[in-house]
Amino acid sequence: MYYMGLIWEYLKNYMKTRLTYRADFWVEIISDLLFQATNLIFIFVVFRHTDNLGGWSEAEVLFVYGYFMVPYGIFSCFINLWGFSERYIVKGEMDRILTRPAHNLFQILLENVDPPSLVGSFIGLIIMIFSGAEMGLVLEWWHIPALIILALSSVLIYAGIYTTLTSLSFYSDAPTGILPLMYNIQGYGRYPVTIYNRAIQVLLTWIIPFAFVGIYPAALFLERAEMHRMALLTPVMGLVFATIGLTLWNFGVKRYRGAGS
Repeated sequence: MYYMGLIWEYLKNYMKTRLTYRADFWVEIISDLLFQATNLIFIFVVFRHTDNLGGWSEAEVLFVYGYFMVPYGIFSCFINLWGFSERYIVKGEMDRILTRPAHNLFQILLENVDPPSLVGSFIGLIIMIFSGAEMGLVLEWWHIPALIILALSSVLIYAGIYTTLTSLSFYSDAPTGILPLMYNIQGYGRYPVTIYNRAIQVLLTWIIPFAFVGIYPAALFLERAEMHRMALLTPVMGLVFATIGLTLWNFGVKRYRGAGS
């Protein structure tokens, strides 16, 4: 209940700030929409030159991309760790965070919530619905609960990977280039992993498992039997990587000695 109260207070403060700067709010939403539109146009352009992509039809690739957007929108809203090193380590705001009773990571996440990012999740759902209808997919009773579980598991994978990388800030003031590099790699997860060579497939499945934020869970709804086992592994991968991320974060916090040290 204590943490729920904190969430409510942080969201109220966020809305007060956004109502003061409404133009920034709409600019952010429009820029996100344009970015997603660019990715969709790229897919359409690719399929103007081929009937399938590694055995995947245009509708299937669009469905995978739609699923990819759902957990990514949730992740971007609630787990925004960009600029952590500069703000909390270099400028010393971590000292303020550590004087409060709530868990430090929880506070940092709440201070950086970005609700406009959820627009991407809604667009992803719309893409899934339309591409699924084009393929003749029938809504089954288990689809919605499965989507919720798989999407949240994908969010945990994102959270685990980015929390792990962000925790490096406790050991170095400037882990430059790591998060932008990871951001570029995660884009591979929005396409069927089978179109890549074996080395990249292994990388995206077991080392930096972005295949579990796109193709594998989406394959469950596409009735791709060859990937069902991998789809069912998504919750396990989510818990494993989230645990790794939180553990490394806590180790990093224990190592932190303050801005002046």
